[in-house]
Amino acid sequence: MADSTPGQSPPQPPPEPEDRSVAELVFDVSERASSLVREEIELAKAEVGEKVGKILRGSVVGIAAGTFAFLALILIMQGFAWLLAEEVFGGNAWPGFFVEAALFLLVAAGAGLFAYRSVQAGAPPVPEQAIEQAKLTKEMLEGEAEKVAQATPGEAPK
Repeated sequence: MADSTPGQSPPQPPPEPEDRSVAELVFDVSERASSLVREEIELAKAEVGEKVGKILRGSVVGIAAGTFAFLALILIMQGFAWLLAEEVFGGNAWPGFFVEAALFLLVAAGAGLFAYRSVQAGAPPVPEQAIEQAKLTKEMLEGEAEKVAQATPGEAPK
């Protein structure tokens, strides 16, 4: 800590809350409130970013898995259509391919339903924790303001 120069008094500690003027108290509260709001906004940004990242990762992996499953399914269904043609339809290939098409549509409907539910589980990417924290902060500040108002009913602001 630096020595005080002659003619100057050492720095004074901040006054106790009882000794501070209303203007100083209001300034301090507004400064802290704005800092709190900035922190809440940062929390909301982080939360939304995390949720969007999870949705994107899940979507990309789902697309890759679906592509490989689709390629394998093409080969399996081609073999199945020819098997039906030989064993069930007496050498006619076309009925086997229609049976195969119906199975494709059933698989597509199931996959579409699964994809819809997966996307709905992560959407909308709303910062729920940040909103809840902001509500709690607002309630706390309102409660403190009511306590201050009740503690000083007859005092006029300085």
